Amino acid sequence: MPSHDSPSSPPLVLVFAATDPTGGAGIQADLLTLASMGCHGLSVVTAITIQDTAGVDDVMPIDSDWVADQARTLLEDMPVAAFKVGMMGSVENIAAIAEVVADYPDIPLILDPVLASGRGDELASEDMIAALTELLLPQTTIITPNSPEARRLARALASEDDDEEADENAGGGNDEGRADEDDPELAECASRLLRAGCEYVLITGTHENTPQVVNTLYGEEEGELRSDAWERLPGSYHGSGCTLASAIAAMLANGLDVSDAVREAQEYTWQALAAGFRPGMGQHLPDRFFWAREGGSSEEANGDEGGEAENDERK
Repeated sequence: MPSHDSPSSPPLVLVFAATDPTGGAGIQADLLTLASMGCHGLSVVTAITIQDTAGVDDVMPIDSDWVADQARTLLEDMPVAAFKVGMMGSVENIAAIAEVVADYPDIPLILDPVLASGRGDELASEDMIAALTELLLPQTTIITPNSPEARRLARALASEDDDEEADENAGGGNDEGRADEDDPELAECASRLLRAGCEYVLITGTHENTPQVVNTLYGEEEGELRSDAWERLPGSYHGSGCTLASAIAAMLANGLDVSDAVREAQEYTWQALAAGFRPGMGQHLPDRFFWAREGGSSEEANGDEGGEAENDERK
């Protein structure tokens, strides 16, 4: 690890993610968020997308050797304070990223599991989910799924456990206890993700039928660490998940502990969404520099509450 960073250098965060031409999500959103929160973002492009503010039309994954080489070239040159991983594009890219970050076990890794767009466009196959849970989860400091993503990951982990049990007890054919797998409780989802090896799980409640958005942080030893309730915002937003995960990465890079980083990142994300704008015909985009615009602060209209919007639209 290089050690020649100057005292004036901001914390460096290395992002693995796909492009988003709208700037609402993806690597562009990550870099905007990091810059807004006092960090310098380094970028490794994992895929190129064709999309607008309504949804994703196509994805072209980058060759996995290029993904690995982008990262290793940067890491040999500059000291990194955190990794942030978003959409990876292919099983091969997941394996390449897992191999790279394994060489830096002391650097926190924030994983935003981008499985589908807000419109429902599929962005991760079952093979990709299996690779993510097997190769990246054990190296993850904090994973930030929304509730549908948490349930999908939890079901995948349960299926892997069932396959292992079936191998050990061939011919048993016992499906007892599987009736609730279509809709596991969020606490159970977190428990499975923690057992898979990550240290913390932040499940966002934007898709849950609750009066407020409730985001809950779980730890591998502590259980439920904190639960934050935030005012729901009207409208549909593109990139809130990317914003939240990158904001957590920024706060960890700036030296906060996980619980405080999660709290500060939620506040920032809610303010960015409350000041959001609609540049096209689809979703609103977060204004990640809301604090820099004259009259752009959302505090006057909304008080000092924070969190995520009602619709957590992903890239």
